[in-house]
Amino acid sequence: MKKMLRIAAALITFVTVSAAQAAGSDYPLDHFPAQKLTDQAALQRGAKLFVNYCLNCHSASSMRYNRLTDIGLSEAQIKSNLMFTADKVGEQMKIAMSPADAKAWFGALPPDLSVITRARASHAGSGADWLYTYLRAYYRDASRPTGWNNAVFPSVGMPHVLWQLQGSRGATIEETKQIKDAKTGEAKGFEQTLIKVDAKGLATTASTKLEPGHGHGGRTLTLGKAEGGQLSQVEFDEAVSDLVAFVTYMSDPTAQSRTRMGVWVLMFLAMFTVLAWWMNREYWKDVK
Repeated sequence: MKKMLRIAAALITFVTVSAAQAAGSDYPLDHFPAQKLTDQAALQRGAKLFVNYCLNCHSASSMRYNRLTDIGLSEAQIKSNLMFTADKVGEQMKIAMSPADAKAWFGALPPDLSVITRARASHAGSGADWLYTYLRAYYRDASRPTGWNNAVFPSVGMPHVLWQLQGSRGATIEETKQIKDAKTGEAKGFEQTLIKVDAKGLATTASTKLEPGHGHGGRTLTLGKAEGGQLSQVEFDEAVSDLVAFVTYMSDPTAQSRTRMGVWVLMFLAMFTVLAWWMNREYWKDVK
């Protein structure tokens, strides 16, 4: 019994930690427009964005190019427009960069994106919600090696690969921390720090001390308006939703066909139940 309780406690801890890691921060997640998952045109646009902006560094080794025929593309279209690192449509969606080069250039191998939307699901929202918000939550930060930071994934190592489409923007960060006496350790109130980061990543900081009993610890981040992008914010959100739809599709390519098949299976079971009930009644009606 004790062993079972220890296993249950370990499972609960694992789920809790996994959810916390998946969430990444307290930044609220936006809802991904789920209707994109059944929109073939959106999935095709998302595939194009994925190949052009993601497949340079991130592989999707659980996905094969010929599965793109499921979203309405012909093999000729796939070969002409989407295959840059493979020769046959039956090959996996891998990158040309070797793991050794990736580790030397980035410090670690960029993660495979085959099931990223499953991996990022948490109590805060679905994996699609996380990815949809993450790709739209970049802001300039000159203190970071890449020049970029992210509201959903603080201190992220990946630069903003879609910045030419969205443009640059700053952020306003408000942090409130408790001040303690260095000798006694007693609370002496709170200090509020306001950090404003402009669209070039340059930050200005102002701090204000709050009296005891006023304020509480916390951190809020507000993103500024994007400037200089090739797309408007509405157009960029639409493009990101297309990309996330395709990445979500990759994590379970048969989801839509299973759903359609499930409807027919339920209809068959309902009809079979009626026939079974009728047969049972006919069989037993003369039995006393």
